[in-house]
Amino acid sequence: MWRVGSKAACLACRNLVSTNMGVRFRVPLQKLHPLSRAIHHRYSANANPQRPPHRTAARHFTSMSRLPMRPPKPPSGSGGHGYQQQRNFWVARLAARLLRLRYILLGSAVGGGYTAKKTYDEWKDMLPDFSEYNWVIPDFVWELSEQIDFEKLAKALPEIEEIAKLLPDLDKIGENFTFLKSILSSGEWAQLKSPTINPICARSFSLFLFCLQSSDKEKIDQLQEELLRTQLKYQRMLERLEKENKELRKVVLQKDDKGIHQRKIKKSLIDMYSEVLDILSDYDSNYNTQDHLPRVVVVGDQSAGKTSVLEMIAQARIFPRGSGEMMTRSPVKVTLSEGPHHVAMFKDSGREFDLSKEEDLAALRHEIELRMRKSVKEGQTVSPETISLSVKGPGIQRMVLVDLPGVISTVTTGMAADTKETIFSISKAYMQNPNAIILCIQDGSVDAERSIVTDLVSQMDPQGKRTIFVLTKVDLAEKNLASPSRIQQIVEGKLFPMKALGYFAVVTGKGSSGESIDSIKDYEEDFFQNSRLLRDGMLKAHQVTTKNLSLAVSDCFWKMVRESVEQQADVFKASRFNLETEWKNNYPRLRELDRNELYEKAKNEILDEVISLSQVTPKHWEAILQKKLWERVSTHVIENIYLPAAQTMNSGTFNTTVDIKLKQWTDKQLPHKALEVAWETLQEEFARFMAEYKGKDQDDIFDKLKEAVKDESIKRHKWNEMAMDSLRVIQHNALEDRSITDKPQWDAAIQFMEETLQSRLKDTESVIGDMVGPDWKQRWMNWKNRTPEQHIRNETKNELERLLKLHEDHTAYLANDEVTTVRKNLEGRGVEVDPVLIKDTWHQLYRRHFLQKALAHCNLCKRGFYYYQRHFVDSELECNDVVLFWRIQRMLGITANTLRQQLTNTEVRRLEKNVKEVLEDFGEDTEKKTQLITGRRVQLAEDLKKVREIQEKLEAFIEALHKEK
Repeated sequence: MWRVGSKAACLACRNLVSTNMGVRFRVPLQKLHPLSRAIHHRYSANANPQRPPHRTAARHFTSMSRLPMRPPKPPSGSGGHGYQQQRNFWVARLAARLLRLRYILLGSAVGGGYTAKKTYDEWKDMLPDFSEYNWVIPDFVWELSEQIDFEKLAKALPEIEEIAKLLPDLDKIGENFTFLKSILSSGEWAQLKSPTINPICARSFSLFLFCLQSSDKEKIDQLQEELLRTQLKYQRMLERLEKENKELRKVVLQKDDKGIHQRKIKKSLIDMYSEVLDILSDYDSNYNTQDHLPRVVVVGDQSAGKTSVLEMIAQARIFPRGSGEMMTRSPVKVTLSEGPHHVAMFKDSGREFDLSKEEDLAALRHEIELRMRKSVKEGQTVSPETISLSVKGPGIQRMVLVDLPGVISTVTTGMAADTKETIFSISKAYMQNPNAIILCIQDGSVDAERSIVTDLVSQMDPQGKRTIFVLTKVDLAEKNLASPSRIQQIVEGKLFPMKALGYFAVVTGKGSSGESIDSIKDYEEDFFQNSRLLRDGMLKAHQVTTKNLSLAVSDCFWKMVRESVEQQADVFKASRFNLETEWKNNYPRLRELDRNELYEKAKNEILDEVISLSQVTPKHWEAILQKKLWERVSTHVIENIYLPAAQTMNSGTFNTTVDIKLKQWTDKQLPHKALEVAWETLQEEFARFMAEYKGKDQDDIFDKLKEAVKDESIKRHKWNEMAMDSLRVIQHNALEDRSITDKPQWDAAIQFMEETLQSRLKDTESVIGDMVGPDWKQRWMNWKNRTPEQHIRNETKNELERLLKLHEDHTAYLANDEVTTVRKNLEGRGVEVDPVLIKDTWHQLYRRHFLQKALAHCNLCKRGFYYYQRHFVDSELECNDVVLFWRIQRMLGITANTLRQQLTNTEVRRLEKNVKEVLEDFGEDTEKKTQLITGRRVQLAEDLKKVREIQEKLEAFIEALHKEK
């Protein structure tokens, strides 16, 4: 039994070794496993009767003591138990034969299983690794796997016979390479010369060596062309399948879009992420919480094709174009996402531009150009303000790109002097973000040495861990370059001093602005299919076309997002804690109102103040209007009307002069003066109410805003001058009336006249005092002295006063001979005086003398109402001046009443309207609110609001991102 089992195991081991080597030949004994050698020697010992079996067993089975040994044979002649022993022997013999099958099956199973496993592993090692191409398949393919029509897909695939024709004889290849591997691993090259080797293996190995050493270019070219044709064939099949999948996806999205009003609107993942970036673009934190969220930053030299690459990724000609001039004047953030319709929309606008219509495309380009020019300040060429745009469409890869102004080397005519430095600073600001993906665009049609952007990118990302290099205009480069290998050096990263994650070569059109995206795609595919760059192996298939570029950039973008977004969320969480702690320590009893909320609060306060203005009583309006109007016109009435008429010393002349001068005054000046007074009174009352509210424990943070609203409202307010004509008529009629009907009116007029004259007399005495200097009391009490001019004035005054005592009814003017007399008298006392000085002093002295006489006459007229009412003519009691002041007083009252009505009925309401308009305009002007509502409290509340909003949106985005995984 052991012999049979050993023989079967030995045969199995020999077959196993021979099978693994791919050919049947004898293996030297020393190459066998120790167990196999032991079995072999055991078998040889039993088969050779010349060698004693016990010696063989003793020498070769030392290490096999644990193997089961068959029992020894019973000795012959054992007696009556012979038949029983013989029967037991046949039973054991039968059992041994049955057990023999077990060893045969076990050996066959072990050998066959090991051979099958090793063959499978060798085949698996021969296949290429396709794991790195998983990014080719979009994520939504797995989501729609249940909706794909697999029967239609199966019909689109080629027949298995066509695929089989393209494949070589895999059995022969496997057999030959298995044999070659076993020979090379064993190191026994001498066996190749052995006559026992299978002739097929020898020929296969010779052919293999010939292929390794052969330099036949024709065969290599044939193999490359065949490989390229096969690759292009399956590339077309893949494109056809992707197109069908795109149509299916569009149908599904359209169905989803139809039901959007029947359920809650759910934002896409990329839209949520874009909103966070929009908020961060306006966020300026004092806690150094910088924006390190990923986005794709598109940089390149001017006219290198940045915008064209971005349009190919967005699948629409959305940007304004120019021949050699700078078109991108500010950063443009483009959020790409998938949708049922190809549309574009600005962040701050509700209009959708249909990108499938040329008129909408033209309107979109025009709007982008207008926004760029509007963002550029006067005297500048570029602007750091970001224009936010979203583009949706079927099959568009989801990502966020920022197109920056092209880097220039020289400032040309018409540009600002700091344009070059401004572009560099804008580019560095975006590229210094450690999580930003830099899409470096290089023009392939110009010399590489002229590139500026590569040095800038290498400074920002020296290790190239987040840079993707794109070579544009490869068709022109292949045509113009004498050495195409230079393109190979560029895409392999050997020509530029910068490193990158990947290198791509693209063609974005023939240079015509009227080309469509589809025509550009066809031209790009045709070029690379026929290009020797791809045929000669200078470029790899995954390095060409904007489609592969878009897939690679999107994959890199989302990888960066998943790696960094949670870390950024933690940073903003820490920033929020710091801001909340500062607020609790500094403003524990105040609400966290941001600038907009504070503006609304201030707006309500201002509107309340304006409403209070309309609640002023009519009596108050008329009193302040009458007072201010008299202050404005009193000088004209006294100096130009009353004094010239009163100094005539004739009643008829007085009345005639007064009537003429009043008529002239009413026609030309009085209505305008009245309206000016009314407008100033309205402004003063408005300011008074604002000041009163400020004193009622109001927040002083609104002071600048209220002052600006007041000034702007008054500036915009235009007084309604259409009522001027009616006011002139009213004033003229009031001044024409001379009839004083009762004694109270007469007494009021006398009081008004007396107060006016006393005020003027006081002013006149003050002027005379300044002219002559301090009197003897002031000189002794205050130790003051007169100046030489004041001394002369004083002597002149004394001389003129003596003249007035002699002639109390003297006229208002001195005669020349009188001036000469006064001068000579002064010279006689040693005082040299100028005639002009004598006349000026006389004017003030006579004015005081006349006012004193008028006040005395006013006292006499207090009892003259009886004579006035009876029309008695008495020279001593002719009170025409009292009637004049009554006419003036009555005109002031009527004018104040008229102006009050216009104020309360019209002007106050118009002012309220102006205030509301100003508040609305300021509310829409963010920059204005920032200027007028300032302070650490406001900035802290603003930062808190922004940080909370950013953190909440980031958490919502992270949650949606995990769900998508």
